[in-house]
Amino acid sequence: MLRLRLFPGRSLRPFHRQAVLQDPVLEHLKACSSEEQFQIERPEMLRTLNLIQNHPQFLTLRVLAENKISLMEDCALVDTLYNVLRLKVEHHDTLVQQLVTEAWNRLERLPMGTLSKFAVCLSDMFLQHSPLMGHITQIVSQRLDTIQHAKVLTPLMVSIYALVSPQLRDSIIKRADTLLDQMDPFRFNNPRRVVQFFKNSRYIHKPLLDKCNQLFLQNIDHLDTDAIGIIMGLYHTLQYSSSYFKVAVKQRLMELMDGKTDPDVFTKLFSYLGPIAGQGVREELERTALLLADELNSQQALVVLEAMEDMQCRNLQLINKMESVLYKNLETYRPLEITRITQALVLLHCQNPDILSRLKTKLLHHLQSSVYPFEVTVLIRVLSMLPSRRLDEGVVSRVNAVLPQCSLNNLNTYSIVVAKWIRNDPSYRINTPSRYVQLLQTLNRCGRERLKHFQRLDGVLEELKFMSGEWFEEMLLEKSIVTMQKMIDQISWTNVQELAIYLTRTNYLCTALLDRIASVTVENIDKIHYSDAYITLLPYAILNYDPPMVEEFFDACIQHITPYIGSFDPHLLVLMAHALAMADYFPEEMIREIFSVDFLAKLDAHLETFPESQNLYIRLRLMQLNRAVCLECPEFHVPWFHERYCQQLQKRANSSISPIQQQIHKILGEVLGGINCAKAAVVTPYYYTVDFELVLDRHLHPLPYSEPTRLQISGGGKGHWQSGSAEKERTELPPGARRIGLDFLDSRSFCRNTRHMKGEATMKKRHLEILGYHVLQIPHYEWNSMELSTDDAWKEYLKEKIFTELP
Repeated sequence: MLRLRLFPGRSLRPFHRQAVLQDPVLEHLKACSSEEQFQIERPEMLRTLNLIQNHPQFLTLRVLAENKISLMEDCALVDTLYNVLRLKVEHHDTLVQQLVTEAWNRLERLPMGTLSKFAVCLSDMFLQHSPLMGHITQIVSQRLDTIQHAKVLTPLMVSIYALVSPQLRDSIIKRADTLLDQMDPFRFNNPRRVVQFFKNSRYIHKPLLDKCNQLFLQNIDHLDTDAIGIIMGLYHTLQYSSSYFKVAVKQRLMELMDGKTDPDVFTKLFSYLGPIAGQGVREELERTALLLADELNSQQALVVLEAMEDMQCRNLQLINKMESVLYKNLETYRPLEITRITQALVLLHCQNPDILSRLKTKLLHHLQSSVYPFEVTVLIRVLSMLPSRRLDEGVVSRVNAVLPQCSLNNLNTYSIVVAKWIRNDPSYRINTPSRYVQLLQTLNRCGRERLKHFQRLDGVLEELKFMSGEWFEEMLLEKSIVTMQKMIDQISWTNVQELAIYLTRTNYLCTALLDRIASVTVENIDKIHYSDAYITLLPYAILNYDPPMVEEFFDACIQHITPYIGSFDPHLLVLMAHALAMADYFPEEMIREIFSVDFLAKLDAHLETFPESQNLYIRLRLMQLNRAVCLECPEFHVPWFHERYCQQLQKRANSSISPIQQQIHKILGEVLGGINCAKAAVVTPYYYTVDFELVLDRHLHPLPYSEPTRLQISGGGKGHWQSGSAEKERTELPPGARRIGLDFLDSRSFCRNTRHMKGEATMKKRHLEILGYHVLQIPHYEWNSMELSTDDAWKEYLKEKIFTELP
């Protein structure tokens, strides 16, 4: 604790010299210059802080230190404060207060290293927003260039984050970038504090974040479970993903897993490793968790449960065991912890009515006493996940009270909850009860009013970031686009990514916003992080839109990306190349990198750490990219290696057909002179599926197939095509004959607000034409229009489509 060697040895003699010589605690204090050196290495339960605090000589040492404050040197003064706080001396204790006051009086003369440690002390005392911390921030601003070590700057960054101006923040980041290059790379606490600064300040500088990630990778063999957990938690909050880090962490945690049966250590391993491990390791973790379940305390049980949720655990024995452990500890959990337990159990398909009933009771109890809008929203959202046939009036009143205080995102949450309540209400089939109507009206009013009050585009984008659902699409989507157009001058290189994500996610084609994004991107391409280029490009590929400066825009992005191809996470490079392929761009260097053996092996290893749904999505995009390159860039000589994969997809695919497709097939038979003149659900080379295929000779007469497509009705009453394969019956056409591909395009093939066809449907049309098809498309808005409401009208429509529009 206190640096005893600061005080003359004789000063301790009056205080029970014999006891001092024999007391083991004081012997430890004498032998160590800093208490934390022999406490920090111990687990929390094994530390002797209580023993030290209750020791009869401890008060004597504190009084002695308090009397000597004015005589201490600057460094000794701050060191004493630092160590006193680590011995859990209360912040209001006179020793602490006098140490802080004396350090404040000497603030201007403190060396930067000592100032850094003092700032850490103030943070520990929750004084981040105090005038004293403001004074320290001012000194940092004046002396920033004099700081020569990352171990001095990074604690200051974490301490003063709340008080720095944007200009000082940028200067600090620049200085930190320089100092991280100069430091010992094995001091991983320095980059960890930089990431903590980003998390606290809610600001990300991706180049510096990438540098920190590289330092963590260099130190992976030295990271323990606690350090890994801290880094993973920071990354999760920042929504920063590095598959290279995940792969390295997976390997490191598997090394640490052997023989770990201590509940505390195992809980962390289960939480960090389980969601990214393969099936075999998961099963081993689940077996160990089952054995240790009764030894877990309440918090450890909650951590294990949430990891099981992330793992989508289906081990019923373990689920039941955790239910039992949680049930015994329910009284110890706080309101938001109860919501986390409830959500996890519902998503794990818990069938225990006793624990679900108790959870519901506790949620309702906490709801009545909660005064925080965010907490009320979470409680009500989770309550709506539980089965209930009658809505509590107290819940409705709490919703009405909190709605005017809610963000747009929270209002959207309530809209989903109300929709669920309406569906579950027994009286819903007769009419919508008035209380729901009133809630929806209040929701609509609050949403419109909140949207009107925004003055900054960044604020709008922040609140709309996670919104989705029918209420949002019907009530706010159009209005949000209008609001953003009014703020179009606020679009800058710092927010083009968020705006691009919003337009992509909503499938909304707003040419004014997209044109502005493109021009800002071209002007500021050097300021945009290379990985953000994918996000920026995506709406143009998905929505199939070319801005006025389309060539300049895509060329600028591709040239900016190319030098960093080797730095991309493998899955992100695949997604980037797929988006470019939809837009009909195939950068050769990128394509050759992706289809190299080394890259594909690396991609496989990284995908093993992904959730199953994301893994399948990336593999699907890789197949689609492989198909696009084979069809459009044969000069690259990339082989088609997804034959077996596509065959497996075909076996698992849902081949049920819609009533509209059945209707079209029937009418086609009448138009062409026989049902065997149109083949349904044809699988083409490279595994596209065409709704209907037909062949016309040179005189535009239909040629019949040898075997007509059969419609089979399953036991559930759904229709299924007995699909035909182009490989089986694909023969050379007679001279002058044409192979027609006829596709019905539902609403998913078009932008939400226009009849503009999206990129995926456009790419399919392009590829089918390369395969020799003349492609005809039936948009849903034409087939379902008022003009086409009789069989004769539909027949005339198809005749014109096939015999007139065909070039």
